[in-house]
Amino acid sequence: MTTKFWSIILFLLSVSITAQSIRGKIIDAETRRPVTNAEVRIFTSSDLPAQKTNTDSLGVFSFSSDNTLAFQFMITAAGFDEMRIDNFVNNQNILLRPATATISEVTVQGRKNVQLNNGNPEYSVSGNKDLKTAVNLIDVLRKTPGVSMGEDNAVMIGRNTASIFVNGKPLVMSAQELQNYLKTLTPDMVNAVEIIANPSSRYDAEIKGIVNIKLKKNNQLGLRGNYSGNLQLNRTVFVENNLDISYNTNRVAYKLVMGYNNGINTYKYNALQHLANTNIMRTDIYQRMFWRVYSLQAGLDFRINDYNRIGLTFRQNERYDERNRIGELLTRKKDDVDIVSYTGSENPINYHQNNTGAVLDYSFSKNNFEFNVIGNYLSVKNNQNDDFIDRDKLSEVKLSHWKSDLLNKVNILTLQTDLSKKIGGASLEAGLKFSSSETHNNIRYDTLSSGQKFEYDPGRSNIFLYKEKIYAGYISYSQKFGKFSINGGLRAEHTNSVSSAVTMDSVVSRSYTKWLPSINIGYTINNSTELSLSYSRRMTRPPFSQLNPFRVYFSPLNYWIGNPYLLPSITSQLKATFRKKNFIGSLIVGRENDVIVRYPVYHPETNILEYLGTNLPYQDFAALEISFPVKLTKWWNINTQWTGNYNYEYRPYLDTVFTKNIYSYAFGINQTFTLPKGYTANIFSHFESQSGNSLYIYKSRYTVDLSIQKSWLDNKLNTKLSFNNIFDSFAQTLIFRHKQIMNNQLRHWNDLRKIVFALSYNFGSSRYEAKELKRSEEENRAR
Repeated sequence: MTTKFWSIILFLLSVSITAQSIRGKIIDAETRRPVTNAEVRIFTSSDLPAQKTNTDSLGVFSFSSDNTLAFQFMITAAGFDEMRIDNFVNNQNILLRPATATISEVTVQGRKNVQLNNGNPEYSVSGNKDLKTAVNLIDVLRKTPGVSMGEDNAVMIGRNTASIFVNGKPLVMSAQELQNYLKTLTPDMVNAVEIIANPSSRYDAEIKGIVNIKLKKNNQLGLRGNYSGNLQLNRTVFVENNLDISYNTNRVAYKLVMGYNNGINTYKYNALQHLANTNIMRTDIYQRMFWRVYSLQAGLDFRINDYNRIGLTFRQNERYDERNRIGELLTRKKDDVDIVSYTGSENPINYHQNNTGAVLDYSFSKNNFEFNVIGNYLSVKNNQNDDFIDRDKLSEVKLSHWKSDLLNKVNILTLQTDLSKKIGGASLEAGLKFSSSETHNNIRYDTLSSGQKFEYDPGRSNIFLYKEKIYAGYISYSQKFGKFSINGGLRAEHTNSVSSAVTMDSVVSRSYTKWLPSINIGYTINNSTELSLSYSRRMTRPPFSQLNPFRVYFSPLNYWIGNPYLLPSITSQLKATFRKKNFIGSLIVGRENDVIVRYPVYHPETNILEYLGTNLPYQDFAALEISFPVKLTKWWNINTQWTGNYNYEYRPYLDTVFTKNIYSYAFGINQTFTLPKGYTANIFSHFESQSGNSLYIYKSRYTVDLSIQKSWLDNKLNTKLSFNNIFDSFAQTLIFRHKQIMNNQLRHWNDLRKIVFALSYNFGSSRYEAKELKRSEEENRAR
């Protein structure tokens, strides 16, 4: 972005405003302390919200307006009674009374469970009795409309993996580390979750969906702590322990989070393939993994004065995996009786990952002007050692043996600055971001020779380097016009990347700029009925794992190879949303060009199945989502969510173009029972119909969970018992559509049927706060 262009933005943001400044301070009526993050809304005579803001760390709020006489004020805050003020006096102190009936000081009585925020549904969590039995935030998200859990518990919004934000800041990391973090959050720590299915241009181009976790704020000085732990029993056992401590003074908020998790996971893979020579081949793989995770986060948030804050966070995460993967490959003749070959494989794996991160955050806020700078550094180091041993099961003769030694290092540095200025009823925002990432991947293979010595294997070994620099800028404008609101923006991202396959002496350089507009138009019919229409254009860069042009083995006959010539994909989508009280319906339609996919290639002469990367020309998609609650009795609530999906792919594959219209649906039913003596029970069921793509059919699957919850010791101790996936019915089965090319089907099974006992205990005199860790969008490449 040019200096001239940015100077214009700074000039617009610094324009002096002649309108009157409306200020006030909100105070807890009992403790006389400031109430932070309270929502303050100005209403016109038509009872429609004209402006909305939140109180700062001192409980202060402010507006700019030409007229105050025609306005009324509405104030809401977690744990407090709602207040309406008809005759507001400028600069007055407002006493807000705590809610008369609360659950562990945090339940908001009479609050809507869902509302729209710029067209995005926001669901309350703490105090929501439909979520009381949830063990952690992963359980909460499984039951949240618009969100689903993919393989390995990846958080999905529609067809996209969601980016996780905390209090409006990105929290993006590897899938394993992200799950560990979400498990540290119990429902009573979270005020609400906002589901953003169509992100605006102010967000990084690669973010296609956002789950924004809004944590509770800490209004009081002193110490606050929470221990949460759970014991999970299935075919194995694993334990998770987390300790969260915060200490607040008048100027500094300290934060310390520690975790230790360990256990054993099991996984099965089965495949059935009819070979070109009419033989039948069965593959069975069983993996047992013992894992340990240590995590530490320490930080402080320092309030320099009323307008300036600075925060520093340090993070350390260590993971150790010991996996033992055993496989069998049985080939029979077409009668499925006579054995042609029977081999077995052993694949012991030792894996270690070390993550170290630091975040420096500065913010300035005064007179409707905000300025924020975030610097982020991340270092990731992965080490993995494998043995691949192949034997003839009939004679026990060793057929082959090779070893691998992997070193993968990632360094990421980002710097982001954001500015915002409120001008009357309008708001102008702009920002710049720079990120630099370097990945060094070195894997060495040694093969056992006929002389029973391990020798360097140059055919499998490789060194791959990847460097990427991204320069981004955005500008957005929002304003309300009576019942209408509009929010529009434009983002530009320029990318320079270099992929270097040192072993192959191959270098691929890329340099491109993408322009990404967005717009959202909202219409408020009344306080309980809203409409919104939004459009956005997003981009997905190919991740490192899909660029590396060398083999990554899953088994001796199954591996994938990256493609350094992959292009970024571009997605354009339109979303319409309607809310009537707690009923929400939304429709999304769009197209993705240059879709990044893997595709299978079978070699009948060797029985090798490899997965290669490519860009598809395009894919069209649509989704209709509906969610609504039903209250059958005072003690029985039902929340229903239904999603219908449509996908159309144009897929060139092996000299043939395949096209297919794919229709599918999914629905979930969450039933909550309020029982005597303070018990709450829950039955959650989820069903996914048959789906897939132009190459594979995904068979239908379902799951049913049972859980019960009760609080003790004046709600300081919370206990939960659940039985998840009680019918062991959530395995994923895929069938290849085109039998003339390859006749196979495969099944992935994870041990999800388990009994979980969880407890959490709150201690100390304060409530919750301290800024949460903030991480750059690029961290999802550190795999």
